Amino acid sequence: MSDATLHATSQNPDDFAVQVADQVESFLVAVTEVARGDEPGSTVPFLLLEISQLLLAGGRLGAHEDIVPDDRYEPDPGPEPDVDGVRENFARLLEPVDVYSEVFDPYEPRKAPVPARISDDLADIITDLRHGMVHYRAGRTTEALWWWQFSYFSNWGPTASAVLRALQSVLIHVRLNQPLEELDGLDTDQSPMGDETLEFEAGRVMAEEIGGPLGMRPGS
Repeated sequence: MSDATLHATSQNPDDFAVQVADQVESFLVAVTEVARGDEPGSTVPFLLLEISQLLLAGGRLGAHEDIVPDDRYEPDPGPEPDVDGVRENFARLLEPVDVYSEVFDPYEPRKAPVPARISDDLADIITDLRHGMVHYRAGRTTEALWWWQFSYFSNWGPTASAVLRALQSVLIHVRLNQPLEELDGLDTDQSPMGDETLEFEAGRVMAEEIGGPLGMRPGS
């Protein structure tokens, strides 16, 4: 969607709200295109780039003073768009590496890591951002900024950061030719395997399905 259709012509392109909305809209359009699967071998690099750019908008929202909505109660934005199709597409595209381990709060080191799915996380992020975009398109700019800032702190910010680390780890393993050392304990929806088998299968799948499109050669 172009700026002409997303924003009123009277709005200043240097305005904070316009810039944040542009970054949010760019992310939504880009990840929807990636989910189509036209270039499956580039899924991880594309997502790494888009999540990184989205977190720039999140950082700006996080550093901004608290945004107070105009109304006491949030106007009803209507039903949330269905994201199951996007979730399922990403689960298929990322199947070898969809499940990862995450610690919710790095300042609580005694918390045990829990399994998460990149596909689920991306769907949650998209849902949060679309919610704010409905307000923005309806002219409720302050409401949109409040929602994006609030949900940045409460959900999509930490989630996007976790996804970014997972995507970085995938590329690190591929580029440095380092098979995943352990998948034991994660909910992989696969039949039980020994640790050695899991490590071998993870390395093989990553090399074949992800490493090839990135220009990696077996044993390089």
